[in-house]
Amino acid sequence: MACLDSVGEPYEVTLELRRDGVPYGTVGERCGWFLARLAGRVAEARADRQERWPDPDDRFPEPPGRSEDGELFVFRYRSRKSVLGGGELRCRLRTAPIWTPGERGGPGTWRLTRRALLEAWGSGGAGMRAVLTSAELGVFVEGLVEEAEECLRSRVPGGAART
Repeated sequence: MACLDSVGEPYEVTLELRRDGVPYGTVGERCGWFLARLAGRVAEARADRQERWPDPDDRFPEPPGRSEDGELFVFRYRSRKSVLGGGELRCRLRTAPIWTPGERGGPGTWRLTRRALLEAWGSGGAGMRAVLTSAELGVFVEGLVEEAEECLRSRVPGGAART
C-alpha cells in the first residue's frame, strides 16, 4: 500500500501481508527503496561466479555484518509509539550440508547449500514459512518491487511512475 505525504502524494510503500487473500499484517513502512536495492543485489550475487558457491541457486548477497546465516532483511510493524505487533516479514540465510551419493558405488561427498528462509507472521500469531533458492528469492523480491511501483503509479495523477 502507498505511504502518503502530508498533501496526499504517494512517496513510498508499506507491505500488507495477506494469507489466502485475507490481510493479516502490515510491515515494512517505507521499504520500497530497500527492496529495489535487494532485488539488484540478488541478481548480482547470482551472476557472480563464486568459487565457494558454484551453484547459482546457492548465491545470495552477503547479509549486513557478513554473518554466514544472518538476516538479509526483517520488516516489522511499528506503531507511532514504537510498539511491536501487527506482523513481521523476515528473510535469513541458512547453510545446510547435503549428502550426494557416489556414482556406481563410488564414494559420496557432502555439499554445502544455501537457502533463504522467508517467514511471515501476522498480528494474531499465524505464520508462513518458505525455503527459497536465490532465483526464487529474486523472483519474489522483484515481484514485490513491481507491485510497489504499480501501487505508486496508480496513485500518481496520469499514472506515470515517480523516480
